[in-house]
Amino acid sequence: MSKTKCEWALGHFEAYEQYHDEEWGVPTHDDQVHFEFLILESAQAGLSWSTVLKKREGYREAFANFDVTKVAKFNEEDIQSLISNPAIIRNQLKIRAAVNNAIQFLEVQKEFGSFSKYIWSFVKNETIDGHWPTKDQVPATSPESDALSKDLKKRGFKFVGSTIMYAHMQATGLVNDHTTDCYRYKELLS
Repeated sequence: MSKTKCEWALGHFEAYEQYHDEEWGVPTHDDQVHFEFLILESAQAGLSWSTVLKKREGYREAFANFDVTKVAKFNEEDIQSLISNPAIIRNQLKIRAAVNNAIQFLEVQKEFGSFSKYIWSFVKNETIDGHWPTKDQVPATSPESDALSKDLKKRGFKFVGSTIMYAHMQATGLVNDHTTDCYRYKELLS
């Protein structure tokens, strides 16, 4: 018997459904995972998540397995190499933003002890459960993502608008936006 899933997760390739089933909405406090999604969600701006997901392994290789310390040290030669790398989305602004954001990410870690402590403070250290019956009711932003985006921009981060940060919050479990009929919704209720 098949399980009911979020409508957005159906009819895609296997890795897409696996992402929904195993990762999306699972609370994480791992800074490496947060850095990965900061890069991936920023890369998605204006594109579909399936485009990014298909290039995830390319990103993993190109961005030193999302090692923030290594990415923060990328120089102009590294950036030019990334711009010509067909395994990732070759948008110069997004690539430069990823390197810049690595530098800012390290600053946040210094100030708060971890990026996780910083980002979870925007939801009072507790997952926000959406309770949405349909995908059309799921918002693209929230007051929390607005505040997070504003603070990140103030700290010098790029490609961190409220919609991007809300997607990050959904991906990393700060928000549980599985629809209420999805089997993962109940599994992830806080």
